Amino acid sequence: MIEAAIIGTTASGKTALSLDIANKTNSIILSLDSLCVYRDIDIASAKPTKEERGDITHFGIDEVFPNENFDVVEFLNLYKKAKNFAEENSKNLIIVGGTGFYLKALIDGLSDGLNTNYNLDLPLDEAYKLLYSLDEAYMKRIESNDRYRVEKAYSIYKQTNLTPTQYFIENPKKALAPNLKIFEIQRDKEELKKRVILRTKQMLHDGLIDETIFLEKKYTRAPNCMKSIGIIEVLEYLDGKIDKKQLEEKIILNTMKLAKRQNTFSNGQFKDKEQMIISSLNSEIIKYFKI
Repeated sequence: MIEAAIIGTTASGKTALSLDIANKTNSIILSLDSLCVYRDIDIASAKPTKEERGDITHFGIDEVFPNENFDVVEFLNLYKKAKNFAEENSKNLIIVGGTGFYLKALIDGLSDGLNTNYNLDLPLDEAYKLLYSLDEAYMKRIESNDRYRVEKAYSIYKQTNLTPTQYFIENPKKALAPNLKIFEIQRDKEELKKRVILRTKQMLHDGLIDETIFLEKKYTRAPNCMKSIGIIEVLEYLDGKIDKKQLEEKIILNTMKLAKRQNTFSNGQFKDKEQMIISSLNSEIIKYFKI
């Protein structure tokens, strides 16, 4: 079994590329997308339809309902399940999506035994100061306004009574795919923006507003996934805070901001990736699977 990851910003063309590659390389697909895992969120997640998926086995799509928990630990378990299926059925495995944190956990590993959904019980700046006083060497590597990493460090301390440095010494990370080959789709900003505009218009045409009304009625606004791009803006529209033109503009703006964050994360975390335009990437990935 050969496995590889295809990453790229939102709207970069990952899904179409992965389906094409999977058909040519006898592969199954594991979705690396924190929104596609939810049933009933079809338009906002831009997940491939059943028709588009065809006979290709997919993991990571429609795994849980919006009011159920799904986090990085669940994703790693899903990876094990997908890999076992691929090996048992003599298939290759393509991991595709834009949730970089899941991919990083797959490559670097997670330490066992921590609640990944632990939230701060004091202000961010106070948590940072406390942690800095206890573990200066570790906290020097974290910006004081980096909520995600401060929360993670704080959760380690609160749950184990150990500083992050002590905890990682006693609980080394266990990587599931440390040598995973990563291919990234490269698109310039203007080209990506055109794709985002077209996709946003298509999502609205396909019924994004009706889907959001259905989701709110069935699950309320409480689940975290109801704060996702596409859904949160429609809720503002339904509340009368913005009009339809502003709705479209806001989804486009927030999607481009997400793409920028994804690029920043990818460039900082995945140093050994192969990055090129999509036409070149297609042939390179197929070559890799034929090694």
